[in-house]
Amino acid sequence: MSNLNGLDINSNFELDDYISAHIEPQEELLKALYRETCLKTVNPRMASGHIQGTFLKMLVRMIRPKNVLELGTFTAYATLSMARGLDKDAHLDTIEINDELEPLITKYLEKSDLKNKITLHIGDAVKIVPQLGTMYDMVFVDAEKRDYPAYYNMLFDYVNPNGYIIADNTLWDMHVIDEAYDNDAQTAAIRRFNDIVANDKRVDVCIVPLRDGLTIIRKK
Repeated sequence: MSNLNGLDINSNFELDDYISAHIEPQEELLKALYRETCLKTVNPRMASGHIQGTFLKMLVRMIRPKNVLELGTFTAYATLSMARGLDKDAHLDTIEINDELEPLITKYLEKSDLKNKITLHIGDAVKIVPQLGTMYDMVFVDAEKRDYPAYYNMLFDYVNPNGYIIADNTLWDMHVIDEAYDNDAQTAAIRRFNDIVANDKRVDVCIVPLRDGLTIIRKK
């Protein structure tokens, strides 16, 4: 099995180690969070991790959003990474549907000096976002893959012109180009999302082959 760059799995791990050694060091709090995520959750790979977390923080610093929305907090690795890049007067709303994760999320938000920049919401994003009544400059989507098309349609009116929607997992472990997954509901939804975005004349779009695919969408 190879990745998008033609590297085998072992080489890919070596490359990740190399990249990690040549970017901004991982915060101690994030190290502890990632370790506890690996120990206490069923799918720890859902956490963004050092490389993607650093990339998200860089995007926030480049875009300089006043309001950020995250769909899919998981254990808050990406949440804290993005919050670290925020300007002093900026704020991040993050939504997690799994209430069993709330104690772990809250534990690390409370430990962070960024807790006043972050508001955690527990529940269904499709119901919560309209209730917030906020316009966002940046949205990070990393929630239920079957709902990506619905998220996109729901979110669009809550994103400011020249704002960004960043969607994670849009290559879905390369299943999007594998016929063996034609009957898989999650793969079908990601393919549908990718098609919707690619054909939406209201946006500019690119896909970055980072980890599991990261789509960057700019609303015109």
